[in-house]
Amino acid sequence: MLEHISVCRLVMRSQDGRELRSFRFEDEAPGQEVRAVERRVLLETLAGKLPPNTISFSSRLRSIAWQGKDGTLLELDDGRQVLAKIVIGCDGVNSPIAKWMGFPEPKYVGHCAFRGLGQYPEGQPYESKVNYIYGRGLRAGFVPVSPTKVYWFICFNSQSPGPRTTDPSALKKEALDLVQTWPQELLDIMRNTPDDTVVKTPLVDRWLWPGLSPPPVAAALNGSSSAVAVVVGDAWHPMTPNLGQGACCALEDAVVLAGKLAPALTGSRGAVVAALGEYAQERWARVFPLTARASLVGSLLQWEDPIVCAFRNEVMIPRLVRLGPFLEHTNFECELLEPIASN
Repeated sequence: MLEHISVCRLVMRSQDGRELRSFRFEDEAPGQEVRAVERRVLLETLAGKLPPNTISFSSRLRSIAWQGKDGTLLELDDGRQVLAKIVIGCDGVNSPIAKWMGFPEPKYVGHCAFRGLGQYPEGQPYESKVNYIYGRGLRAGFVPVSPTKVYWFICFNSQSPGPRTTDPSALKKEALDLVQTWPQELLDIMRNTPDDTVVKTPLVDRWLWPGLSPPPVAAALNGSSSAVAVVVGDAWHPMTPNLGQGACCALEDAVVLAGKLAPALTGSRGAVVAALGEYAQERWARVFPLTARASLVGSLLQWEDPIVCAFRNEVMIPRLVRLGPFLEHTNFECELLEPIASN
């Protein structure tokens, strides 16, 4: 059973704690489900459905190259070599497979984020609601993800990502200093976060402009080779977290890719390449608008001008924001995957 929290409300507040707007998901978007889950728990649950030893952990990729008709050769940092007919690159924002396929580095968008997980061994005291807090060029939020843990984030403007900090206690102090006068609930959650679980990341994205971006599918030029490669998730379409859809889109990619690829595996190389092409076309239509929308939302939420921020707090959020349209991007329908009998 996947441990999660069913979230029923969303509350927006100013940095002084004043409530600007409150929504009940059922009232604003009937039938809409919002569930908060710790990423580690989700990954472990998915991994637990695989046969033992399917996953090889801590296997960094050193190099990748076409290997003639035999496939694609991947060399790992520990010296192991893997020869693959199909390479699926789901290796994150800094994907070496995406770089090998010709994708540019993701672009820094001018914001950084702190993230952490407040821990309450005796039980966390917070309601099952999403909390957003808005300041000037600075915003934060928190939501319970289990009976004992609360996820939190801080997003702040920064002209550059700045130097990399490896001292966990320094990271936590830097995060607390940003919001030291903000609502006490947020500060309590941050103080209940183990130092070594606080992370700071520059926010980046990659816009997949049609005709300009490389295709997410590559095939060896050697016609006798069956080698193909494809990228999914952040390796293909990194997006800012402003819509909360990055990991969701990666899961969607996986479902669509599996549905396209499974029936083609028993066919020719051409059938596999065609299936991957269908995946690329279908998913591009979904992820490109989401990447652009996430970037736009982030730019709006990171306003610094005091007059604009006052308009946001006094007019836009209380009177203009509608939750239903804002959540439309979370709707995704897919067919159930049919298991393939093993020989």
